[in-house]
Amino acid sequence: MEEFLDPGLGDVRVFLMHDDNKPRKLKYNLGHSRLLTFGGAYSNHIRAVAEAGRRHGIDTIGVIRGEEHLPLNPSLAYAKACGMTLTYLDRATYRRKHTEEVLARLRARWGHDVAILPEGGSNAAAVRGCAELPGEIAGEYDVVCCPAGTGGTLAGIAAGLPPGRRAIGFAVLKGAGFLAGEVARLQREAYGRTWSNWEINLDYHFGGYAKSTPALDRFIGKYRVEGVYVAKMLYGILDLARRGAFAPGTRVVAVITGQPCTPVAAWGVPTGFDSGEPR
Repeated sequence: MEEFLDPGLGDVRVFLMHDDNKPRKLKYNLGHSRLLTFGGAYSNHIRAVAEAGRRHGIDTIGVIRGEEHLPLNPSLAYAKACGMTLTYLDRATYRRKHTEEVLARLRARWGHDVAILPEGGSNAAAVRGCAELPGEIAGEYDVVCCPAGTGGTLAGIAAGLPPGRRAIGFAVLKGAGFLAGEVARLQREAYGRTWSNWEINLDYHFGGYAKSTPALDRFIGKYRVEGVYVAKMLYGILDLARRGAFAPGTRVVAVITGQPCTPVAAWGVPTGFDSGEPR
């Protein structure tokens, strides 16, 4: 792991663990012949499911928020090239995609044998995959931090931590108070219990999903980090360290879930979860 260096950290040490959480979330979700999932037009989750389907011989269906626009953007074009069937839901229906009414309509169209994976891929199986991450951390540490969008990665990391460690999720959505309930629900569904070794920080969303500010833009430019998830987490860690929220000598592992310097503007199209709308 490389160390993140900034004078503002003081005696707090931050180590960057590069880890693509999408394969972790999918690892225990791939035991099906057909898989349907949801996402916005620029969704990394849609891409990951499509690629996994191609690799493992699984038929995949991507339910995309909004109307079809041709030519397809690079993200959806990649998913289609992987063999994913793309279909679309109008925005009002998409907001109700978790209801039994909408799910029944999807099963009627795509078959009752289709496995339905939620938007973002966070379910009990995904939590079990993410719980394996702490066991792969080399070296001593006290805290593991990760960006939080749907809560699945945080739920798994916290469940997999050794005694005496804790996890902090940095919400990338505005109005993400619901995430605490989601993390607890996911842990109960995966393990039949919850853990008390985690928290969610709601102070560094910078206006909402895929939103930014001049201060965050400067931070992204300085450190060349991905802007939708990772920059908000790292900015939050640095600010908390400056405020004395970590004891001197604390060793923090920051999980880097995105690629370097993804332009925020590329994520700003209001497409489902990518828009930060309540789900």
